Amino acid sequence: MNKFFLISFLFLCQLGYSQSSEKENLQNLIENFFSAFHAKDSIALKNFAHPEIKMHSVAIDVNGKTMLSTEDYTDFLKAIASIPETTKFREKLHGFKIHINGVIANVSTPYSFYVNGELSHCGVNTFQLMKFKGQWKIIYLVDTRSKLGCE
Repeated sequence: MNKFFLISFLFLCQLGYSQSSEKENLQNLIENFFSAFHAKDSIALKNFAHPEIKMHSVAIDVNGKTMLSTEDYTDFLKAIASIPETTKFREKLHGFKIHINGVIANVSTPYSFYVNGELSHCGVNTFQLMKFKGQWKIIYLVDTRSKLGCE
């Protein structure tokens, strides 16, 4: 009976470690995504995504009205690559919530977005990922964008 509990305990420890390791991998992936974003590296950004990635943004205006927009990932990559060198931007992440369920995962990151050192807007990024050929790939990215409630 003691052997059963010991084996069960060791299995649960390994399972917990594996989940923790996968969460670290996902957090690193998102941090690397934003490093490539800030570097305007469209080739690296393309490699983080599944070929069939979908993107949406939910904008919230000063009156609280919400609007949904869709963007093609290829257009997003072109837009990032075309930002002038004189324009500096930074998306500051304020934490991570990571949920994994087998070969799919969700990573949520509240953020503040700065252009040339000035706060532009804030919101939350939500990444949906899948394990594709042994690697995590972004399959869906949705964010909120608002000037309300930004600190």
